Amino acid sequence: MASQQTLSEVLSRLDKAVGSLEDAVERQLEVRENYRDAEEEVQRMNSDRSKLAGELDASEARAERLEEVNKEVSRRLVTAMETIRAVLDR
Repeated sequence: MASQQTLSEVLSRLDKAVGSLEDAVERQLEVRENYRDAEEEVQRMNSDRSKLAGELDASEARAERLEEVNKEVSRRLVTAMETIRAVLDR
């Protein structure tokens, strides 16, 4: 009877150990899946960041061109106003 009890106890401990191992494997798989999801999100964010950086560069270049055009228009307006004043002063 003692050997039956011992065998039963051993099988019970083995069952618990296998259950613990299965739980650990399941948790590890979940961690890996979460890591993979996070890695994919980081890749998407890096892609978005690159796209936004390109758009920002293009916008800055356009703003610089507009500023140059604005200065040229302002210069021409000043010249036109000075010409009009000169004509009116005659």
